[in-house]
Amino acid sequence: MSGQRSGFSELAKKAILQPQEQMVEVRKRAGGLRIGVPKEIAVQENRIALTPQAVHLLVAHGHEVWVETGAGLNSKFTDHDFSEAGALVVEDAQRVYSCPYVVKVAFPTTPELDILQQGQTLISTLHAPLADKSAIDQLMRKKITAIGMEMLKDETGGYPVVQSMSEIAGGASILIASEYLSNIKHGKGVMLGGISGIPPSEIVVIGAGTVGQYAARAALGLGATVKVFDNSVTRLKRLLNGLHAPIFTSIAHPKVLINALRTADVVIGAVRAVKGRAPVLVTEEMVMGMKPGSVIVDVSIDHGGCVETSEVTNHQSPVFEKHGVIHYCVTNIPSRVGRTASYALSNVYASFLLDIGRAGGVKNHIWEREYVRESVYLFQGMLTNDFLGEKFGIPVKDINLLIASLL
Repeated sequence: MSGQRSGFSELAKKAILQPQEQMVEVRKRAGGLRIGVPKEIAVQENRIALTPQAVHLLVAHGHEVWVETGAGLNSKFTDHDFSEAGALVVEDAQRVYSCPYVVKVAFPTTPELDILQQGQTLISTLHAPLADKSAIDQLMRKKITAIGMEMLKDETGGYPVVQSMSEIAGGASILIASEYLSNIKHGKGVMLGGISGIPPSEIVVIGAGTVGQYAARAALGLGATVKVFDNSVTRLKRLLNGLHAPIFTSIAHPKVLINALRTADVVIGAVRAVKGRAPVLVTEEMVMGMKPGSVIVDVSIDHGGCVETSEVTNHQSPVFEKHGVIHYCVTNIPSRVGRTASYALSNVYASFLLDIGRAGGVKNHIWEREYVRESVYLFQGMLTNDFLGEKFGIPVKDINLLIASLL
């Protein structure tokens, strides 16, 4: 009997150790990542996904980073900066796009889609409401694994890219509004905030998320009166606790919102959709009731806009006037401050790439970190995003089942 027990014990030990040996073997085979950072050619995109500091960190962990010549110029990083950090700086964009991992800020343009290669991993933003079916089809044909960084969650359930870009956009929205209230931008000549003996300007912020909080903070810092609307009492409470200031807050009840809009000098649209398009909370009729010369900055335009009269504009022609109200509806507001935004993005991208490297590849990382899967909209050419599937009528695969079947 003792011999049988001894034999059984040996078998049990082997059974326990077997999975551990296999996991170690997978990581050992993986090696470092080869990461391509192309120059952004999307219109008015001034950010870069990896700064020289991030490149230095990745290289120090055994990864290769190939950077296209001039990729950092719009964010004021030189080729020399990247070379000194350990990157291979190359002139040919196609060589950069030969890397197994291609890292970008903006979704690839048509010429960039054409030079993507079979089976690569694309890490960039997506902006699902603005996605084009032909682009998704092309990625599917090339068996691309694509990750939308604005959909990437961290271990706490937060969205780090959205968080950092929202902080920038919220603060910048008030500075933008201040510009367009001034005579220099042909506004009505009002100083945002106010001085002794003159009532402060009124700011209405619609949305109590990160954009709304940072917009409210900037407006309060300039001395303005701030009113914040949101459909979540929890978000409103969190905003009040974060600001440590007594401001007007309200559920977005139409009658209360209409009254606030009638006297507002500035309206900040800060509503973000969890999936798909942002809800429209300000109708055209509400806009018609606003004061002439008042300013709307619809930060939600990245997700379709929360103001009915909003139309997408750009940094070169950022505003239009409708019903006497100035509308600023530029997508990608953080690109106005490309260097700051690049640092913020790079912190997230570099950490994500290091995690992929530690896991032994993107497939392993998706398997090990369930919270990452929501950001994967294509896995080896198969669509895994429900919103895109409904929008384009494409069958959607379950990412959990796909990963499980391949490991």
